[in-house]
Amino acid sequence: MPEFSLYKGIPRFSLTKSRLIHGLIAAAVLLALCVFGFVLSDIAIKGWRHIDFSFLTENPLDSGRAGGVLSILVSTLAVVLICLFIAIPLGVATALWLAEFSDSSKTRPIAAWLRRLIHLLSGIPSIVIGLFGFVFFCQILGLGYSLLAGGLSLACMALPLIIGTMEQDFRSLPSSLRQASSALAISHSAFIFHILLPVSAPALITATVLSIGRSLAETAVLLFTSGYVTRMPESVLDPGRVMSVHIFDLSMNVTGGDNKAYASALVLTALIIALNFFTKIVIARFKARL
Repeated sequence: MPEFSLYKGIPRFSLTKSRLIHGLIAAAVLLALCVFGFVLSDIAIKGWRHIDFSFLTENPLDSGRAGGVLSILVSTLAVVLICLFIAIPLGVATALWLAEFSDSSKTRPIAAWLRRLIHLLSGIPSIVIGLFGFVFFCQILGLGYSLLAGGLSLACMALPLIIGTMEQDFRSLPSSLRQASSALAISHSAFIFHILLPVSAPALITATVLSIGRSLAETAVLLFTSGYVTRMPESVLDPGRVMSVHIFDLSMNVTGGDNKAYASALVLTALIIALNFFTKIVIARFKARL
């Protein structure tokens, strides 16, 4: 039986170039893995020795040099939930309008301008969003430094990602499903709620996870909106320090806080990795049911 070769029949000059390109791609992948492995191993080695049960169940003491990160985790979770509670309904509704209701001659110019604004918003630096959140949410709306102001500011950053992902997924729906719904005389609203949204659920989960990952790692926005306070928040109108701000403060402003900063960074990294694995399992099970 003749041996199959990927390069069989390719001229020698093209074969050399193909092997060179494949080698460069493999080297780039290896370099990226090495960088990721170095960063992860550095955080794990320096942070693991300072993590115990009390670190996860106690509030910070002495500006974070002692104690744990319980109040930090609660503040982080509250800010992320507020962000998702605002961004997901608005993002899905906007993407649905752009994909399903903006093809008429009257709405097409509005949709074009809206897409430009969304693209512009996705390219604005996070510190600018933070300054906007500080002026609009904290001062004009009178929320002050609070978890609510931080979550609303993060929602401004998550909206372009959710809208872009969901609109693309809505438009990629197979035409056979639309034709079948038309043949069965299914109304447009029934098509949206019973076919379009369920089929697009994996894309929504992916966009949600990406938004959570960005929210968990965001510092500049929350530095201006949610505050520095390390105590346990009692409501969404209280200020609170999130994990990324806590790591920044320990490493930059607190003398002797490097060990706790590495431990906090390891907790945050583990949370993001666990979230990604959990999402892959959920998406795989959801697709298996379709």
